[in-house]
Amino acid sequence: MTNIAVLGAGAWGTTFGQVLADAGNQVKMWAIEPEVVDAINRDHRNPKRTPTIDRLPDAVTATLDRAQAVSGASIVVVAIAAQHAREALQDFKPLLEPSTLVVSLMKGIERASDKRMDQVVTEALGLPEERFAAVSGPNLSKEVAARQPSATVVASTSPQTALRVAQACQAPYFKPFVSSDVIGLEMCGSLKNVTALAVGMSRGAGYGENTAAMIQARGLAEMTALGEAAGAQAKTFAGLAGVGDLVATCASSLSRNYTFGFNLGRGMSIDEATQASQGVAEGVPTTDAVVGLGRSLGVPTPLASAMSHVLDRGLDCAGMIDELFGGEISAE
Repeated sequence: MTNIAVLGAGAWGTTFGQVLADAGNQVKMWAIEPEVVDAINRDHRNPKRTPTIDRLPDAVTATLDRAQAVSGASIVVVAIAAQHAREALQDFKPLLEPSTLVVSLMKGIERASDKRMDQVVTEALGLPEERFAAVSGPNLSKEVAARQPSATVVASTSPQTALRVAQACQAPYFKPFVSSDVIGLEMCGSLKNVTALAVGMSRGAGYGENTAAMIQARGLAEMTALGEAAGAQAKTFAGLAGVGDLVATCASSLSRNYTFGFNLGRGMSIDEATQASQGVAEGVPTTDAVVGLGRSLGVPTPLASAMSHVLDRGLDCAGMIDELFGGEISAE
């Protein structure tokens, strides 16, 4: 049994806490909302974030205290909103033991710096890369919470770290695979959200399978080209963290990014879609970051650029598709 801290008691953080407990670990959740902490400790539930989980395992407890959360933890899992991660992690830096492994569940690119989450976490915590791992894959939290069969990828530059984290989260219904391609894993997890916005938008506007398929395929090509230019392995984009996560995110109403795009396609404004989604989907701040990343790497980003015009200029779905697929005939 391993003592594990999970920083952030949102839907995915709480669900992953259940996975870790089902894998035989003792889990301490850290949250900033007293009512969430009380509900987990008193009722073994988090009705605000994971209402479909009737009862969390007894091995899952919660605290408001940062030091108490990470005390004695061999592994610390970070499940904080990506755009607030750097600020939130600063207070944990002096509290971690020199041997503690840190795992990121976050998917996104920091808007202020255009950096990946692995860069944000290691910089904020002063962490050597061999003590860092990222987890990503086709993991819609509601389905994992229901203990439906799912798989994920654990990536670290250290094979030992990747294996240790994978062993810690291997449950009867949750199968981890390991990888050394941290850059690829991180870019898959963040860039696919932009594609999900576009696919959701096409669905909301009434387009069908052909339209969704061509957007997904071109989105995958864009993701892969950006990843390779950044030093990632192309095969990562063809696996669970790439195609797998892309399919799940672009095909389910459980995906906030898909739903946000769907509402835009129906004619909602950004503010209306935000309200309907109870928050901004991560793909929204990621879109402009992807455009900036493509510019810095010298890689064209037609999909991200078109979605940027949707978000910044109010371009409609027909205009987005025209930007993406208009122009002269070119090689695929």
